[in-house]
Amino acid sequence: MQRIERRVVVTGIGLVTPLGIGTKETWEAAIAGKSGVGPITRFDASQLPSRFAGEVKGFDPARFMDKKEARRNDLFIQFGLAAAHLALEDAKLPLDKPLGERCGVIVGSGMGGLSTLEETHITALERGHRKVNPFFIPSIIVNLVGGQISIKYGAAGVNYAPVSACATGNHAIGESMRHIQHGDVDIMISGGAEATITLLGISGFTAARALSERNDAPEKASRPFDKDRDGFVPGEGAGILVIEELEHARRRGARIYCELTGYGATADAFHITAPSGEGAQRAMRLCLDDAGLAPDQIQYVNAHGTSTPVGDVAECKAIKNVFGDYAKKGLMVSSTKSMTGHLLGAAGGVEGAFSALALYHGIIPPTINVEHQDPECDLDVVPNRAREVPIKAAISNSFGFGGTNAVILLQKLEET
Repeated sequence: MQRIERRVVVTGIGLVTPLGIGTKETWEAAIAGKSGVGPITRFDASQLPSRFAGEVKGFDPARFMDKKEARRNDLFIQFGLAAAHLALEDAKLPLDKPLGERCGVIVGSGMGGLSTLEETHITALERGHRKVNPFFIPSIIVNLVGGQISIKYGAAGVNYAPVSACATGNHAIGESMRHIQHGDVDIMISGGAEATITLLGISGFTAARALSERNDAPEKASRPFDKDRDGFVPGEGAGILVIEELEHARRRGARIYCELTGYGATADAFHITAPSGEGAQRAMRLCLDDAGLAPDQIQYVNAHGTSTPVGDVAECKAIKNVFGDYAKKGLMVSSTKSMTGHLLGAAGGVEGAFSALALYHGIIPPTINVEHQDPECDLDVVPNRAREVPIKAAISNSFGFGGTNAVILLQKLEET
């Protein structure tokens, strides 16, 4: 594959997660091995078999938008706006004047405004169609998280929203990288936002038998690679990266976290929910090829690692097939979902941020709750404690319902 000369770097990170509101708060909790999972408070979950989730705690939309803006937007859009604000602030880009046509936005969501949809349906049934809020439609559709970010900050470049279940965030980052590489824009605001901790959302995943039911110890329920895992834990929030063409970033004196050098996207073409593993392998190989790196040049994999019995084994097998003997001889693989829960469409944005921070700080976040590691997941999963070690390259995996796979590769910036 011919390399494109325009290089892409990460200059801003904004996180709204179950571990904290803000990048510093979230990162410090992650490297301390804290869990953001607890009993559901958004609604009465007492009759459900799974009664816990990774909720964002203490979120005050007034910190990021006025009351009218908050009322008009579903929680997933509020999370996205907040994370975008934090990312732009972190990148030291202007918040009070238009970013212009050389700045674009690709921010997606797996399911969009589910809580607004539920509430409005009840309103329409009980009170009639005249009581439906005129902002109902723009509050629930997925592309409005990116649309609202674009409007708020005057980002007039490319703007759309991928919807690819749990791979959404990585698709957003990868496609944003491509637009910069091809010269369409100089700056992209990219990632994902999700808020599906609702009666309908939790009930749906429960019906699919996808969720952990460890109600007596919710903070220990998300346990990727542990043999006693019994399903994933839903989470909510947003992860937004500001990515930028390298010379543009240098000219304005931006702090650079790392370089974004690889992107691979595939389909299993196999099953709606059961992973084939083959599609994940191809995505990782395409990503490595795109970056021009060999498997043994990667030190860290931020795994998809959802804590499902089938999914974790399939991913570990895929990693071993791609990385060969090196998979057990130096490669570190951790799942930060053990702490945040699974943020669905926002997962790629949050985990891309964790990968960038791992490169920047030289600290690998752990997989917590590994008490009895599954022998089929026989990799170095950085169990229970963060590891301080400088690394040069990392990949972040995201695989979604429908057999969709997206992998990104990040490297320490090599000066030329």
